[in-house]
Amino acid sequence: MSGSQKKLGARHKARKRAVDFLFEAEARDLDPVNLAAERVELSGKDDAVAPVNPYTVTVVTGVAENLDRLDRVIADHLQDWTIDRLPAVDRAILRIAVWELFHATDVPPVVAVDEAVELAKELSTDESPGFVNGILGQVVL
Repeated sequence: MSGSQKKLGARHKARKRAVDFLFEAEARDLDPVNLAAERVELSGKDDAVAPVNPYTVTVVTGVAENLDRLDRVIADHLQDWTIDRLPAVDRAILRIAVWELFHATDVPPVVAVDEAVELAKELSTDESPGFVNGILGQVVL
């Protein structure tokens, strides 16, 4: 099945790393674009630091540049909830998926949603995949 093969693909790993960078930048109050750039530079100097996929940098930069709009779209689809109350990892996953839905013309909407749900399964709570899927399902409509 192509879906399960894709989970291990470079783009999936790039999205997962983007979640990590967005999460870390928020937790440490850093600029996520600068954080990604530092990691790219560091990976060039230190073999112990994993190389950063260019798509990770594209996603992190896209999310950072469009953050207010992305957050408005997400907030518009939250019921009895605010974006600030979401777990930080879910916030990062939703921001990436909504950015892909609006800006990544080479990523079909179903792929953006499936990837976000998969990341939520890997990185967040048991409720998160269904929650992420529900929010993104409304955004796609």
